[in-house]
Formats: sequence, C-alpha cells, structure tokens
Amino acid sequence: MGTPGTELERLVDIMRRLRAPDGCPWDREQTLGTLRPYLLEEAFEVLDEMDRVTEGGPWHPLCEELGDLLFQIVFHAQLAAERGEFTMADVSRAISDKLTRRHPHVFGEQRVDGSEQVLANWAKLKAEERRKKTGSEGSVLDGVPSAAPALLRAERLTEKASRIGFDWPDLAGVRGKLAEELVELDEAIASGDRAAIEHELGDVLFSLANLARFVKTPAEDALRLASLRFTRRFQHIEAALRAEGVPFGGATLEHMERHWQAAKAQEKSLPPPTTLPRAPLSTLRLGVVDLEAQAAFWTPLAALLGWIIPAPVPAGEARYESGSIRLVFQRAKTAATGATLTLEAPSEHAVALIRRQVERTSPGAVLEAGAGRLTFRDPAGLVWEYTTQAG
Repeated sequence: MGTPGTELERLVDIMRRLRAPDGCPWDREQTLGTLRPYLLEEAFEVLDEMDRVTEGGPWHPLCEELGDLLFQIVFHAQLAAERGEFTMADVSRAISDKLTRRHPHVFGEQRVDGSEQVLANWAKLKAEERRKKTGSEGSVLDGVPSAAPALLRAERLTEKASRIGFDWPDLAGVRGKLAEELVELDEAIASGDRAAIEHELGDVLFSLANLARFVKTPAEDALRLASLRFTRRFQHIEAALRAEGVPFGGATLEHMERHWQAAKAQEKSLPPPTTLPRAPLSTLRLGVVDLEAQAAFWTPLAALLGWIIPAPVPAGEARYESGSIRLVFQRAKTAATGATLTLEAPSEHAVALIRRQVERTSPGAVLEAGAGRLTFRDPAGLVWEYTTQAG
C-alpha cells in the first residue's frame, strides 16, 4: 500500500498521460466548460454514498466515489498546468498553507475556548486575508457560492452572519420567527397575490434553513433523506397496487394512504440501519425470462427490506440496491436457475416479515422456514435463502 503522496503523484502522472498528444482522444477534448457537469455529478454521487453509509451501508463504495471526485480536481489542475497557470502541487500547497494559517490554535501559540471561538477567529482571519489581497475586508458573506442549492446557501449565509454576532440568542427566537413567517404566508395565500406568496414562502424556507442550523441538522441533508423516504414508500404503494391488479391511476386516495401507512409501519418494524452488516458492495446479475413477473415479486419485497430502486433503470432490467448488495435482473432467453443464493437478514423479525410478503405475493413459493432462516423460490425459479447472522 503506497503513501497518500505516492498515490497522488501516480494519479497526476496518469492524468498527464491521458492528456498527452498520443493519449485519450476524449480526455484531450475536455475543457473547463465541458467538465462542469461531471464535477457536479461526482459530488452528488459522493453525497449519495455518504447517505448510504449513514444508513448502515459499507464504506468502500464511498472510497470509490471520493476517488472519482479527486480525479475531477486533478483533471482541472492538469488543464491549468498546460496553460502555465498552476499545478496540482500548487493546489495542495495552497490549501495546506490556508489550513495552517487559519488554525493558529493548532499550529501556533493561540488558545481558544471551544468551536464557537474557532469560527469567530476564522471569520476574522478571512477578513484580514481579503484586506491584504484587495485592500478591503469585503463582506463576511463572501464565499457562499450563488449557484449552491438554495437551502444549503441560506444555511451558510446565516452561519457566516452569526460569526460576527448577527444571530438569535436561542432556539426559541428562531422558532418564533418561523411561526411569524408562517402567519405572513397564510395572509399572502389568502390574498391570492402570487408575488406576495412567493416572497413569504421564501421567508418561510429561509427561516427553516436557519432553524436547521440551530438544531445542527443540515436542511439540505434532511430534505434529501425525506425525499428518499418518500420514494421508497411511494414505490411500495405502486408495487402493492400492481400486486392487487389495480390499474395505473385507478386507486383512490384512501386506498393509497393505507399502503403508505403500511410502508411506514414496515420501516419502523425493521431494526436501525446501523445494525445491518457492512460488507463490500456486491452486484448480482441474473437473467430472467419474465422480467415483469420478477419485478412484481421483488419490488414489494425490496420496499419491505428498505432497499432502493436506483434511477434511471436501463430498459430490460430491474434493479434493487441495499447498503451491500446491488441486485440486477436482466431480460434473457433462458433463466439463471440451478443455484441457491444466500443473503443475510438483519434479524429474525425481518425474516418473518419477508416470509409473510413472499407468501402473500407468490403462494407456495416458501420452500423451508425456521428460526432465523427462510428459503423461497422466486418467479424465475431462482432459490433464495435468507438467514440472520445468528442463524
């Protein structure tokens, strides 16, 4: 295993080779403009893996995505190096110098009393740096990207303002401000004035972002995870309606609400995600003849297990993903039968829930059941064995 410096030098050399006259045509065509979407995509993929780790998933996929993001940084530095602007060494030196300079309590003689004082000193040091560069201290709000997601930007703006004392004294003040903004939003809605509604709704969202900062729960993360829960529960509704033979758009709101509550109950019945096994991510690709029947069987089961259905899904495939397993069924002329596949379940209770779902979706599919162990056959004829770690 090489050192971080050795491996980074190797990556820089690979990037230089890719951009050489006899290198990769695609890499040679790229510019700062064409690389923008890839930088954003890789950053969001890192966030996705961070969420999976938070939910109990493995760390190794996060390592891979961080590598992809690092490659984007090296790529940008190589473009600059070719123009004689700066190199990857300059990038590394600049951030090292900045971190050393802004942590005098670690690398110098200064003493601090807690993280709040660290943040206050950080703001002063940044202002002094700006003054030396431009002759003006600028604004304490400088440095919050205007293109950042709106909730994230709102939270960062309030955080920066708080570093020079512009902040509510306590949580009660923040919560009271949110209540005040909600009243003003109600009044705007009652007036029917679209401009006023947009204005007041923005104030409510801004107040929520500030509240998130106070309770140390980033609004962007909270909303992203709420969207993930919504996706899982709604996919559970869709799978349940398909299993009941209800046509698309044919269910009543009350009917869908019953399945929504069932999905929430299943989430609560499973153990916390931190108890799930943390194995390296594995992909199982299996050929099936009747992809529709296979998806109708596995989609509600995946929802029960808290697995996600990644999007987009290529035509001719059905995909399900947990923290450690990516299950891919592919339409094929012959099915991949003749093998028993064994997966770990988080608890005996989870095994019991899986058994009930299998029996409901496909009567007769259960081949064997016992304490902490379940064997069943899916529509493609594949045999699956679920067992707890104790089983």
